[in-house]
Amino acid sequence: MRAFDLTPFLRSSVGFENINRLVDLASRGESESFPPYNIEKLAENRYCISMAVAGFSKDELDVTVQENVLTITGRATETANKEGREYLHRGIAKRSFERRFQLADTIKIVGADYKDGLLNIELDRVVPEQKKPRKIEIGGAKDEQPKIEGDVVDAKLKQQAA
Repeated sequence: MRAFDLTPFLRSSVGFENINRLVDLASRGESESFPPYNIEKLAENRYCISMAVAGFSKDELDVTVQENVLTITGRATETANKEGREYLHRGIAKRSFERRFQLADTIKIVGADYKDGLLNIELDRVVPEQKKPRKIEIGGAKDEQPKIEGDVVDAKLKQQAA
């Protein structure tokens, strides 16, 4: 595996302490692509992760979020042998899995739904006011100088003398 030197990029950035960890995760790639999933952008700040989990029941699926990591786990239970079924070909994979998604700080899970073999997880981007872009006014030299208390007293004395 290659080691990436990110020093040139980090010179002009602030607050990206986790960048090495994120690049390491991205460079590993995913060795296994089960179960397949889609990530959809539904609106400006709304997303949906759809995962094909055919053959799994709601009880066999677990969706958890901890420290900005969404973890979807499927625990396959072998009901076929209990029911006395004998498969000649088994093309529908039903094996245990764990899939992780790294979420940004502004992404919140709205809910999850399971319908027609698809697990749909809805996400919203909630940007707090302090993180929204704001216009910074550029100030110039102002005519009004800050007043010093001694100057006010001197000005009163000059007025009284006149």
